[in-house]
Amino acid sequence: AKSNYRIPCIKGGIFLLFVNEKNKTMKRVAIQGIAGSFHDIAAREYFRGEEIEIIPCETFAKVFQTIKKDNSIIGTIAIENTIAGSLLQNHNLLKDSGLKIAGEQKLRIRHNLVALPGQDISDITEVYSHPIALMQCGDFLAKNRNMKAIESDDTASSAKRVAEEGIKGHAAICGELAAQIYGLEIIVKGIETNKRNFTRFLIVADPWVTEDLNKGKFPNKSSLVFSLPHEEGSLAKVLSILSY
Repeated sequence: AKSNYRIPCIKGGIFLLFVNEKNKTMKRVAIQGIAGSFHDIAAREYFRGEEIEIIPCETFAKVFQTIKKDNSIIGTIAIENTIAGSLLQNHNLLKDSGLKIAGEQKLRIRHNLVALPGQDISDITEVYSHPIALMQCGDFLAKNRNMKAIESDDTASSAKRVAEEGIKGHAAICGELAAQIYGLEIIVKGIETNKRNFTRFLIVADPWVTEDLNKGKFPNKSSLVFSLPHEEGSLAKVLSILSY
């Protein structure tokens, strides 16, 4: 779908400028992890109904570096989890970045045991996943002592590794989207210990992009960060003001 815009040139002629409206409006979103990760799912949930381009980054720091290089890029970062608590590293990265929070997405974290098609749970001897995911599936792993838990960088990259290596008996713990993307079969669904396992993700961007994202919306939450003098009662005084 191309739109034609006529632009007069200096000598009175006309240039025809072809603009691809699809590329013009597509949002680019940087995430920690690769396609199929929970960050990927959170970004797609927040921008549901819109076509987005996911930019994978190895670390949270690289997400912020990517946005700094191109301030039209939007970031999606995890900020807290009901089990693991706050991701303090991301609080600091956000504070130092100068970016603004455009919105948030809460995601119910469902972990699945996935492997190459045609296998049974009794066939699995090794299982890969992110350390936090392994921790969140502690009860399941404790019941299945035949599985050796091996830490990796990301849930989705664990699924990709199992698919690429093509070794039967190896499995990954990841979300359903990762299993679909990398052609793996879900052996056991919902193996997380706590069924009320939620992660809150923030949508962050350059201030002018944030303003554009929130056009026509009415945000009802504010976040603020501040430092206090190292004096007795300094925090209580601020909380009293906020309470009032």
